Amino acid sequence: MKKILLIEDDEIMRENTAEILELAQFDVTTAADGKIGSKLAKEIIPDLIVSDIMMPGLDGYGVLHILSKDPKTANIPFIFLTAKAEKSEWRKGMELGADDYITKPFDDTELLNAIEIRLKKSAARKKEFERSEVGLDSFFKEVKSIKELKDLSLNRPKAVYKKKEIIYHDGDKPHYVYFINSGKVKIYKTHDDGKEYITQVLKSGDFFGHTAMFEGSNYNDSALVLENSEIIKIPKEDFMALIFQNRDVAGQFIKMLSNQVEEQEEQLIKLAYDTVRKRTADALLNLKKQYKADSPDGAIAVTRENLASMVGTATETVIRCLGEFKEDGFIEVSGRSIKVLDEEGLNSVQ
Repeated sequence: MKKILLIEDDEIMRENTAEILELAQFDVTTAADGKIGSKLAKEIIPDLIVSDIMMPGLDGYGVLHILSKDPKTANIPFIFLTAKAEKSEWRKGMELGADDYITKPFDDTELLNAIEIRLKKSAARKKEFERSEVGLDSFFKEVKSIKELKDLSLNRPKAVYKKKEIIYHDGDKPHYVYFINSGKVKIYKTHDDGKEYITQVLKSGDFFGHTAMFEGSNYNDSALVLENSEIIKIPKEDFMALIFQNRDVAGQFIKMLSNQVEEQEEQLIKLAYDTVRKRTADALLNLKKQYKADSPDGAIAVTRENLASMVGTATETVIRCLGEFKEDGFIEVSGRSIKVLDEEGLNSVQ
């Protein structure tokens, strides 16, 4: 049974609409305003959202804006209900990412037809998106069915990179978008004084190098291999064809990358406001997630220099924090290997 979140401040309209949806065999959750609705959307992750626009406090536009910024809710089909029919209002909703726009009063058939259409499109896109996460080949098999892109993934070059090998430098001109088939890669920036700051540690299944391609600029960071890795190189021409010649495929590809953007923004905020101890603890927890698939015992193989670059501090400071965490029983240290023993303890570090 598909889950629908209905956000409507008018009680009679909310109850009547909910009844229509329930009779159509939908699992309906209702919210009386935008704030409650946006919170519920993140909790229940509905298959589709129907929302009024004009509501006190947080209106429908605000709800859509908030949910579109969260990767967990960004893909949920969103239908606006409104008493307004002005073209400017319709355009505003569509620019924010709404999937449909139904003007009040509406009949049952109009609403149900719109919902069924959006659910079918969502299912098709979700299938394609999930395949792309399983592997790059399956993702390109989907787009190969499109005539204009039939040669998109043919003869893609693959390369084996050794540990500490540079993939590209800051200032290089982008010729490829990279996909990690196996291994790990760090993305980092170098300050004028020579100090390095790691912005991302990427693993198998991640894309990188795409930002410069979108911006039409040279790379503003560098990429270095942390362990022997196999990288699939997608030529620039193929990537741009993928993005510009098919809207659906481009939309799913961009959403697939949104997690990386959000994580990077969160990391920069923490760098600005968190203590060194907190940043070190968070870096260890993030690395544990990255290494989970490759290290069943939870051991993290990372140099103190790389860890310091992730935290944004001196190596000596990181070593001191690790010593404190070891005394607290949060971690176990053996050479360059670090094993997290107490996640709750690291999460509680301030």
